[in-house]
Amino acid sequence: MKTRLFLLAMLAALVLPAAAQGQAFTNRATDLKEQASAESKTVASLQDSAEVKVLQRAGGWTRVEANGRAGWVRAFHLRFPATTSTESSGGGLLSGLTGAFGGGRQRSQQAGIQTVGVRGLSPEELKNAAPDQAALAKAQSYRADKQAAERFAREGRLSPVTVDEGAR
Repeated sequence: MKTRLFLLAMLAALVLPAAAQGQAFTNRATDLKEQASAESKTVASLQDSAEVKVLQRAGGWTRVEANGRAGWVRAFHLRFPATTSTESSGGGLLSGLTGAFGGGRQRSQQAGIQTVGVRGLSPEELKNAAPDQAALAKAQSYRADKQAAERFAREGRLSPVTVDEGAR
């Protein structure tokens, strides 16, 4: 287990600094914040598919530059261009043989895929966890009993549908 964690940490140390800078696009309208916090002052509003330059990554936030302004956006509100490398050779009978010896045409694009991970809780954090009663009450306020669900369905003119379990 420790070896696996060590290898993941080494991989992250090699990949993340190189992936920290580059081009990205917003995947929805989002706010550019002064600090990496939802409560921070909004510097600007970015529209869906706005091009940004990635400057730094920190947890669930990414520092970007857009339209001459720098600030922080949620990492999940960004998409990074992903391209692949491809090689192809001519379509003749000997195409596989010529491709194996470098005789075919080659097309390539830059490869770069980034993902955002969500870390789990450490054993110490789990041990010291305390329930948030206000958040629990808020979550419970969203639940609906059977009568409320049936009323919602009637008002929305939804009709029941029977699904054959064996049709999968």
